[in-house]
Amino acid sequence: MKIRLLGLLAMAASLLGAQAQASADVVLMGTATAGGGFELYGRHLAEVLAETDPSFKIEIRATRGSAENLPLLETGKLDIGLVEGTAAHAVFIATDKPRTTLRIIAAMYPGPGMFVVRADSPFHTIADLAGKAVAFGTPASGLTRLARDVLDGLGLSPERDFNAVFLANAGDGPALVLDGKVAALWGGGSGWPGFATLAASPGGARFIVPDADEIERIRSRHPYLRRMTIPAASYAGQTQPIHSVGLWSFVLARGDLPDAMAYRLARAMHRGEAQLAARLVQGIYSTAANTASEVPAAELLHPGAARYLREIGALR
Repeated sequence: MKIRLLGLLAMAASLLGAQAQASADVVLMGTATAGGGFELYGRHLAEVLAETDPSFKIEIRATRGSAENLPLLETGKLDIGLVEGTAAHAVFIATDKPRTTLRIIAAMYPGPGMFVVRADSPFHTIADLAGKAVAFGTPASGLTRLARDVLDGLGLSPERDFNAVFLANAGDGPALVLDGKVAALWGGGSGWPGFATLAASPGGARFIVPDADEIERIRSRHPYLRRMTIPAASYAGQTQPIHSVGLWSFVLARGDLPDAMAYRLARAMHRGEAQLAARLVQGIYSTAANTASEVPAAELLHPGAARYLREIGALR
């Protein structure tokens, strides 16, 4: 009898678990290609959201990146999506189409743009890389858009002034550098997988960024780009801070995402801040305080997310 009772209890628990999973709110999240920062961040974010609020079922859609996530959000084919800062900025200020209805759920992390080369490379400046094969990422990546803006500020373009290589997957870049097939790889931010791979390689790596005068030239042409710093020791062998320009990336929501859902997503993400920070270097930036301070304009924050931030005192 006791064995039978235990079996019935186990069956009941299994049925209840299945019912709970079936009734979970499914949230479709767009990330990017394999081996890139968004794919890594999105995978861990999905786990943290589900752990913090088990009523969520986060389904990840591996997209081509920010340039695909934006239209998928606009047409309601994604609930939330990860979008790099310059790509988000272009949508927020666009004047050639109706004002976007997309809204910010949370700030992710800052993404200053950089090139990386092998430590034994003879190249030390952006000018040194002119005419050389450089991997600029995937065509739909927001980081690729950032590269265009940074180089444009210096009177350069990937196609005209470099032997530009565009990738099918963000994770393809490190091997091209290590094998000598390209001189450099472009990327951005702390914890970026391609940079981490090259920095930890046996020969090590070196980062190339605009110098102080070049940063002024870039910001003179593109004043929305911000000075940003990668702290020392963010990557293996990196003994000094790295200064460049970039913007924050965001978790964006489709315009008609219900306020209650946005509230729960913001609450789950920020209640899980410690877990995300423990999993990812860049996760340390994904805080309620940073979401409140880094939103470009108050009206771009989703009302549901704003309500949660006000409740915890992060937003006035």
